[in-house]
Amino acid sequence: MAWYYIVLLVAYIGTIVSLVAVVLSENRNPVKSLAWITVLLMVPVFGVVLYIFFGRSLKNTRMITRRNRRRLRRQEAYPPVDIASLPLSHESRQQIRMAQTLQGAIYYPGNKIEIFTDGRSKFDALIADIAAAKSYVLMEYYIIKDDTIGTAVAEALMAKAREGVKVRFIYDHIGSLHTPRRFFRKMQEAGIEAHPFFRVTFPHFATRVNWRNHRKIAVIDGRVGYVGGMNIADRYVDGVEYGHWRDTHLRVEGPAVGSLQSAVAVDWSFMGQPLILDNPANRTEHPSGAGIQLITSGPTSHWSNIAMLFHKAIANARRRVFIQTPYFLPTDSLLRTLQAVALSKVDVRIMIPAKSDSSILTFASYSYIQECLRSGIKVYLYEGGMLHAKTVIVDDEFVSVGSANFDFRSFEHNFESNLMIYSPQLNERMTDIFFADMKLATRVNPGTWQHRPRSQKIKESMVRLLSPIL
Repeated sequence: MAWYYIVLLVAYIGTIVSLVAVVLSENRNPVKSLAWITVLLMVPVFGVVLYIFFGRSLKNTRMITRRNRRRLRRQEAYPPVDIASLPLSHESRQQIRMAQTLQGAIYYPGNKIEIFTDGRSKFDALIADIAAAKSYVLMEYYIIKDDTIGTAVAEALMAKAREGVKVRFIYDHIGSLHTPRRFFRKMQEAGIEAHPFFRVTFPHFATRVNWRNHRKIAVIDGRVGYVGGMNIADRYVDGVEYGHWRDTHLRVEGPAVGSLQSAVAVDWSFMGQPLILDNPANRTEHPSGAGIQLITSGPTSHWSNIAMLFHKAIANARRRVFIQTPYFLPTDSLLRTLQAVALSKVDVRIMIPAKSDSSILTFASYSYIQECLRSGIKVYLYEGGMLHAKTVIVDDEFVSVGSANFDFRSFEHNFESNLMIYSPQLNERMTDIFFADMKLATRVNPGTWQHRPRSQKIKESMVRLLSPIL
């Protein structure tokens, strides 16, 4: 064997051994560690490439300096709430305390919430609020398209920037990869500070492509905030070829808008930009408004914050758990929690699209249905179009709405943001929406599902192996 082959072989073996050592040193879940070691040893070249792209960890990476975080907290300066005195159930108070422990999430009472289930009403309201801006507009979206809706939002932002309103816009580099550079250049020339989150360029391609900013947040003058599942594109208004686009987005007025502003400020700082310390408008509490905590999570978090809150809320359920998600690829522990509460005779219902915008993710989601049905979980396939809503409803007080899908990627790899809302009134409204969607959905029959085509079962099983990285 020629000497250079020996050198390459030794170098490659050294690389494999080093990667295995890294996997072991990270003290991950043993199943995950064993899976990565198996891939590295059994599929050498492909395994190394796969690990570089999808196996690395950003845990405990600091998003913002401690000094700047203290500055944000001083600016917010919202007085702490006595959780024990809140007119909520014991379970809800537990969840509020847990969110505070996980990430210092402030509980904000007295918020007015408007629910949007279609893109037209959401974008009409958003553009109207942008037009009314006096001081600043902060926005971060996974996707903004160069189409009718994207142009309308960009034009509204550019008009305000020309008036002297401070406009900052974060877009995800991969999510908006097909949006031409001239679109953002035009925004920048109008005075908008528009920057990509985690720009994916060589030599940083492999170290950034797996971690995306999936958040959809807008803040206008610190007075109004938006958060939910809708990106900025025509399909959220026009729908898709097989039906309308069914989504959920919220408009918030009240103290909790401050948490949305802080979340954008942290991401802005993480991108290397100056800390946002815009003075927010007075945010009055609404006497009968909802209590809110904003939970953010991402690959830099020590805990999977949103997944942990879902664990707690679902485990606390006494009557019902209703979930809507475009992709259902739960972690093993979340699936077991859902099964446990269903076996306890809690009414657990999961609604996913009969057909999603990704055939691979549709088959991956389908692979979990049989396990759900065995434990008594009711599964509904939404047939009205693309169900993209990301909502969790538990009992009579708790609702979660945001950007996080009920899947591995949202819980572990993406930067996400969800509102944890405590309000019997909002819970009732969201429940009514869930039941309205059920009229456009078909409940999966266990006997029929068991006898689905063998070819479909094979596709589901094969795609499920990729669930952690889809």
